[in-house]
Amino acid sequence: MGSGRWDTSVYDAAATHRAATGGRAFAYSHAVTSALPPSAWKAHRTLDPKGVALRESRDSAEHPNSRAVTVLFDVTGSMAQIPERLQEKLPELLGLLLRKGYLADPQVLFGAIGDATCDAVPLQIGQWESDNRMDDHLTNMVLEKGGGGEMTESYELGLYFMDRHTAMDCYEKRGEKGFLFLIGDEMAYPAVKRGEVARVIGDRLQADVPIREVVRSLRRRFHVYFILPKNASYGGNRQVLAFWRDLLGQNVIELEEEEAVCETIALAIGLHEGIDLDEGLSDLADFGVDPRTARFASAALVPVAASVAAGGSSGALVRAAGGTLVSAGPSGARRL
Repeated sequence: MGSGRWDTSVYDAAATHRAATGGRAFAYSHAVTSALPPSAWKAHRTLDPKGVALRESRDSAEHPNSRAVTVLFDVTGSMAQIPERLQEKLPELLGLLLRKGYLADPQVLFGAIGDATCDAVPLQIGQWESDNRMDDHLTNMVLEKGGGGEMTESYELGLYFMDRHTAMDCYEKRGEKGFLFLIGDEMAYPAVKRGEVARVIGDRLQADVPIREVVRSLRRRFHVYFILPKNASYGGNRQVLAFWRDLLGQNVIELEEEEAVCETIALAIGLHEGIDLDEGLSDLADFGVDPRTARFASAALVPVAASVAAGGSSGALVRAAGGTLVSAGPSGARRL
């Protein structure tokens, strides 16, 4: 629900303890996948979406201006390394959002997506948190590394959950959209299947729901982005890019390497909150981010900066970090 405050010293102490004792950051996943047959694999009780009425991001005396940030990621195949990168860089993400003032009271929810046609744990959804429990949710993910192998995963199931089973004070009280970042390298299925929804989430639908309908509804309350790491299995695939651009337009981010995922998420939020790419690059330098990683994040966000500056329209001009003038249309940025 978002109580408490993030404490980097608590995070560091936990990491130090694991290193000293030979522990694992993703101990639950290791315990499940190494000791049990796949038929017995289950989501951690705090991440199981079955029967969940709502995940909520709410204001409190401690956090009067809560803002919901959601990060959903593909844990099939090679994409399963993404949560490991997020876990390693979580202090950096929170540091940028908090200490640089991008958001006053960020509340972060992590979720994991597989393939409901074949995976044992196709959907895991945490809770929006303001404190170190977000790290707990992240490290309790089952990293199944499965998937169907046909360039489609059940992203639509995660989007459906976020549309139908969430409530946010930032939107309900202040009309401010939350942020949702979906990290993957494949296409979604064309519709949310009612049988999968019943089995995984528990809702009883009368019919399948087209993904376009889910996305349209979701975007009323969230800034929705799809991040495609170019070094993933289908990174840069034209069919995958066309699929997501048809749904999200300019909000498809091609990222050179997944190492820059946290920085990219933070800067994308900053763009919506009034910073520009030069400021963002300076903020990354202040945090000691490797210049190469910072450049990847900045370059990936040139089209987003253009779209935000133009109020969501394409074809606007924007200066990338370093002052280069670019034009960003639906197919990406180009130098002028």
